Amino acid sequence: MTTDVPSLAELAAEEQELQFTSFTNDDAWELGSALVAAARRAGAPVAIEIARNRHRLFSVALTGATPDNASWIERKSRVVHRFGHSSLYVRQASIERGTTFEAEFGLDPQRYAAHGGAFPVLVRDVGPVGVVVVSGLPQLDDHRMVVTALREHLAR
Repeated sequence: MTTDVPSLAELAAEEQELQFTSFTNDDAWELGSALVAAARRAGAPVAIEIARNRHRLFSVALTGATPDNASWIERKSRVVHRFGHSSLYVRQASIERGTTFEAEFGLDPQRYAAHGGAFPVLVRDVGPVGVVVVSGLPQLDDHRMVVTALREHLAR
């Protein structure tokens, strides 16, 4: 478990770096498969979902994942769809403004969760077209699992 929360500037830099030139169903499959492989290597009890334009392209619950992970995926995904940034970015933005996500926006916590683990699928010169989400670990570890997989996928 890692505990160093990245700054808003660091999270913005990740979003600037981790952009696709296009995003296909095959990209979703390859990225999702890489996340599954990484999670299995780590023995991580996670659920993973990748969607484009709210169309689920990849979804899996690994051993140890629970039905609650599906709810977390939905709630974190709503944050990405609404704000266009990673769920951790949105959380950190509120913190750096001296408040909390919940206090600042007043959104139903049963529908929105600004906790790390959901990252926008960004297409350069287009913007966010989807979301990749991991749920089941502490929020910073969920976030870092997604970022690592995106970085490795885009390096190919």
